[in-house]
Amino acid sequence: MSDTAARRVGIMGGTFDPIHIGHLILAECAYGQFQLDTVRFMPSGNPPHKMDRAGGATDEERLEMVRLAIRDNPHFSLDAEEMRRIGFSYTSDTLAALKRQNPDVDYYFIIGADSLFSFDAWHEPEVISRNCVLLTAVRDGRSVSAMEEKIEELRARYGARIHLLEMPNLAVSSTDLRFWRQEGRSLRYYVPDAVLEYMEQRGIYRDAVL
Repeated sequence: MSDTAARRVGIMGGTFDPIHIGHLILAECAYGQFQLDTVRFMPSGNPPHKMDRAGGATDEERLEMVRLAIRDNPHFSLDAEEMRRIGFSYTSDTLAALKRQNPDVDYYFIIGADSLFSFDAWHEPEVISRNCVLLTAVRDGRSVSAMEEKIEELRARYGARIHLLEMPNLAVSSTDLRFWRQEGRSLRYYVPDAVLEYMEQRGIYRDAVL
C-alpha cells in the first residue's frame, strides 16, 4: 500500500462461544483478498439477539479463547471494546464510534451468510452500511446467486458496500461444537490446540446443560 492509502482494518465480530477454525479461516481470507492491514477480533459483550446463552462460556473465557486462537498470527488482534460496554452491544454503535475516532480508517466488517440474510433485522443497518464495507462468505448452503441477489437488495435499500469472499464452505458452528463437547465428542482440528487445552483445563461446556 502507498503511504497515502487509507489504513484498512477488518472487524471480526461474534460471540465466539467458542471461536473455531471457520472464524479464523474467514478472517484470514478477508485479510488476504482485500489487502487489510489487520483484523481485529471483537467478542460481543451482550448482543440482544443472543440473550439466552445458558451453558456458554463466561466473558473472561471467551476472551481468553480468542486470545489463544489468534496469538501466533501477527495481523490478528483482540479488541475487548464491546465487552466493556454496559447494556446491549450493537454493531452500529461500535462502527460509528470507530469512525468518529479514526475517520481516515476504512473498516471492513466480516460476516457469514447467515448474517447477510438477517441484515435487515440488525439494529440500524443504514448506520452500519455508512461506516464500513461488508465482507461476506458463501456459507450455510446458500447459493452464490441467492447471495448476490440479497447483496443487490441491500445495496439498493441502504447503499451498502458489500463484497463476497472466496473461502471453503465449512459446515461448522459454535452451537454444534458446544453440543459435541457436552456429549464428549472430540473437537480436535475444529478449534486450535491451545483453545482445546484451555477448555479441558476449565471444563468449559463439558458439564453444561445445553
